Amino acid sequence: MKIREFRHRAALCVGAVLAGAAIGATAAPSLAVPNTTTPFTTPNTDSCPQKTQPPAPIDLSEVPAPGQTAPAPLPISTPPVGGDRLGECGVVLPPNAPPVPQDISATAWLLSDLDTGEVLAAKDPHGRYRPASTIKVLLATVALRTLDLNKVVIGTQEDADSDGTRVGIGPGGHYTNRQLMQALIMASGNDAAHAIAAQLGGDAAAVAKMNALAKSLRALDTRAASPSGLDGPGMSTSAYDLALLFREAMTIPLFAELIHTEQVDFPGYPANPAIPGDTDHPGFPIGNDNHLLYDYDGALGGKTGFTDDARQTFVAAAQRDGRRLAVTLLKGDVRPLRPWEQAARLLDYGFALPRGSAIGDLPDVTADAPQTEVALAAPPVRGAGHSAAAPLDVDQHAGTRTVLIVGGIIAILALLVGARRANRRR
Repeated sequence: MKIREFRHRAALCVGAVLAGAAIGATAAPSLAVPNTTTPFTTPNTDSCPQKTQPPAPIDLSEVPAPGQTAPAPLPISTPPVGGDRLGECGVVLPPNAPPVPQDISATAWLLSDLDTGEVLAAKDPHGRYRPASTIKVLLATVALRTLDLNKVVIGTQEDADSDGTRVGIGPGGHYTNRQLMQALIMASGNDAAHAIAAQLGGDAAAVAKMNALAKSLRALDTRAASPSGLDGPGMSTSAYDLALLFREAMTIPLFAELIHTEQVDFPGYPANPAIPGDTDHPGFPIGNDNHLLYDYDGALGGKTGFTDDARQTFVAAAQRDGRRLAVTLLKGDVRPLRPWEQAARLLDYGFALPRGSAIGDLPDVTADAPQTEVALAAPPVRGAGHSAAAPLDVDQHAGTRTVLIVGGIIAILALLVGARRANRRR
């Protein structure tokens, strides 16, 4: 969209808001609609309701295939991984910490320090919940360490027919593995997850590799049932595990880069000869679906997720004053705030805690690696040498939006003044 067109639309939107406010201010009280919404309450987990397994499903997504049985719940680690306090199920805070924000609907959440591995605060940290598409963090870690990113893959009809969110892979399209990773991480494409899993030996083999990596990292509440995060028998993770898996993924520079990238161009695919009149499908831009990236100062990026059974899930990180914190949310809702806004509230809370405040820790992700000097990755700074697909500057992005909105308001005022003068001349 051109800047002039965007500004015009911004002006129209602001004008509509101002007009709506004026109308609302003069409306008769008798026209007001009574508020019948059920008051929001934060889910209570003090009794450890999800100690062994996620809540009961509301659909048939976890019914085992004919001839198979549902897997037994994962064993409970004793003592809890990360420290004794992480075995608690309610809100867990450091001594003398202030109360956490009250408008958090996530049933479980956790704040951690990406660099030190300290767990700053949590709610039901080892409670078991479904990850939805946040499990793509685990698939991405396996794939980025296994696949040749320059290899070209041909899209299949099976990719295109994937259930759930799709980025738009088409049969016969040519995609590098790097482009598939962009589609997986930025746009949460289940078709990209299918194309990646196919190169890992198929869905079952990819899931086995994902679960093996989770176990090796001591993410013992985690069991993937699908590469994409679609619900299936035995699917499970925890707020603690998701923080651990995200921290591991952040040791890979390309992962850190992609979660921080706002938009890239994605290839199209050729016409299907089996469809009469079909024409070539051109390429198109794909954007990052994580709103925290655009609207939170210092955001590094993250991963979103949703299924009917998992509800809203989220993992992300941000940096401020030399600290990099991560937040995970499981079984959330879009009220009273959207998940990324709940994450922002928790990140603000975490950054306000004194350094060294902790209730536990994440296992050292590099302790058993051959190169222990490998550091947690950070997104590259936009500058010389970066391609057009490099991450955009978030502050610049926000500043541009502010200028456009202010310009729109000024345009509205100019129109009002002009109209008033015109009326005076009549």
